[in-house]
Amino acid sequence: MELKREEDMTPDERAQENLDRHLGRNPYPGRGLVVGRSSDDDAWLVVYFIMGRSPNSRNRRFVQEGTTLRTEPVDVEKVEDPSLIIYEAMLEVEGAYLVSNGDQTRTIADSVVAGGSFDGALATRQREPDAPNYTPRISAMVDFGGLEGQGREARFALSILKANVLDPEETDRTTYRPARPAPGRGWLLTTYQGDGTPLPTFEGDPLAVPCVGTPLEVLETYWKALDGDNRISLAVKRIPDDGSATSLEIKNLYPGLCSQ
Repeated sequence: MELKREEDMTPDERAQENLDRHLGRNPYPGRGLVVGRSSDDDAWLVVYFIMGRSPNSRNRRFVQEGTTLRTEPVDVEKVEDPSLIIYEAMLEVEGAYLVSNGDQTRTIADSVVAGGSFDGALATRQREPDAPNYTPRISAMVDFGGLEGQGREARFALSILKANVLDPEETDRTTYRPARPAPGRGWLLTTYQGDGTPLPTFEGDPLAVPCVGTPLEVLETYWKALDGDNRISLAVKRIPDDGSATSLEIKNLYPGLCSQ
């Protein structure tokens, strides 16, 4: 069967192809986040996943504490360096819903509480100090700006901090504010373009991807897309437009923890 050219695909077909290509046929996209709109109701969906190759990065799982999602070691005695693997991955502060692949989640939260901005907070941070990979810091925020009640119109942004190509000691900072996704679609950022030594940094703009079904169905879609040897944990947060409480679905490779 002849494959469709990308320019001949519908938006939904392009979104599915991005998921299949960048996650499904990619052994190691690294950590990743998606901000999108539910196909089922008036809500935002935020997806976050972690993968691991080394024993240190594989030795973790997601834990929910109230509205916060954080990572924790599976075996504390096997932790080699917690600085880049243990952090708050999702936080909620003053109408802002945050997700990131590192402790910059807390940096952004503190900035929001102090009246600062998403970009201002990230201007104080660098790409991760893990040469030669220089892992990017990826972050996103869905911000209702203190609005209450049904029909709230959120602003959202995604960011990537990555090593400058000419001088990896310097950090390039790019913030994306794409158009509000249609129901059932979202925007994906990952840390890496694929596997390699060193790991190649994510390239280009955020990718349009599907967010079809209930949060649990979205979780299963992304879990199945990720490489079975490298996937570690995945979570999906639902943020209702009407201001009601968020919910969180979690799946961990290692047993003992589940959604709350």
